[in-house]
Amino acid sequence: MTINSTFIIQLEPFIQNVWEKNNFQNPTAIQTKAIPSILEGKDIIAQSPTGTGKTLAYLLPILNSIDVNKKMLQAVILAPSRELVMQISQELTKWSEGSNITSASFIGGANVKRQVEKLKKSPQIAVGTPGRIFELINMKKMKMHGVKTIVLDEGDQLLKQEHQNTVKNIVKTTLNERQLVLFSATLDEGTESRARDLMKQPEFIKVSRDEVPSGQVDHLYLVCEQREKSKLLERLAKTIPMKALAFVKDIGNLSVLSEKLTYGDVELGLLHSDSKKADREAALKNFRTGKIDLLLATDVAARGLDIENLTHVIQFDLPKDETQYIHRSGRTGRLGASGTIISIVTEREERELKKIARELNIKLEKKVLYKAQLVEEKK
Repeated sequence: MTINSTFIIQLEPFIQNVWEKNNFQNPTAIQTKAIPSILEGKDIIAQSPTGTGKTLAYLLPILNSIDVNKKMLQAVILAPSRELVMQISQELTKWSEGSNITSASFIGGANVKRQVEKLKKSPQIAVGTPGRIFELINMKKMKMHGVKTIVLDEGDQLLKQEHQNTVKNIVKTTLNERQLVLFSATLDEGTESRARDLMKQPEFIKVSRDEVPSGQVDHLYLVCEQREKSKLLERLAKTIPMKALAFVKDIGNLSVLSEKLTYGDVELGLLHSDSKKADREAALKNFRTGKIDLLLATDVAARGLDIENLTHVIQFDLPKDETQYIHRSGRTGRLGASGTIISIVTEREERELKKIARELNIKLEKKVLYKAQLVEEKK
């Protein structure tokens, strides 16, 4: 197989080998636009829809620039959730095959002593949540003087109030000539402005939805009373063949819904920030391997997660705005695959959903669940 891109053939041979081994053909739009700029050492702010290959857009140039002879930290990747850190870490392991590049992950909630032990092995790339990375820097265990690149993955989350100061403080610990790279699916003016304050003449890169191969994604909704929502989700889970990620607005609602569905013999997994690391890893593994077909998640816990072959996204609770709708719905229909978004709404929420759909220029279809099929009400 030939590699059809000029910049891919300029990358280190080990990267080209993994590219070919995974039968990758052409790079995605965000990879084509961002990789050359990152290789040139520019600061960049990059916006691209969910599921367009953003992780590789920064991982490949970082791996390419690591000096394997220097046993010191050279790149730091920050992400807002433990799941996303673990996912990036797995990609790093996969793409550094045959290179002698070392990497390690650092997440809140994990044993600090064990993480300090990881640092004694002098990893060249660190992936972590901001709180834990900063804690290790303050303990003088993570040395930042050799760091050439910092990545903010899901940058809009990392520059929100809860993480913003920590991220700024981490950036301050690096030398002045370091490179700062931000990636996100959505960006508002505030995030962009906060990012620019940390950067030197950043290049702004944007990939629109039109530049992404899109599969057929159907946007459906079902109307019922609030108290009937869990029963309707139970029926959907039992009758419609699906591999579905269902969004619930907060941990309290998620726990109540989980109990009701489990009582109704629905096998499911949970993804939220209060569950134990081992439980979350097990839930994701069971979901990815097909042991369970339904994963209940809060928006924060599911940010940035890449789950292959996801057929349905279910909005048990209405998204609060268009941005949240984009993040949720972007989980399915990735890179040309088809998918279905099902929103379960009350009559009052139906009006709000229609407003969001109008803003996003999405065609909504109202359905009812009848004899194990989603059909139009009239039928």
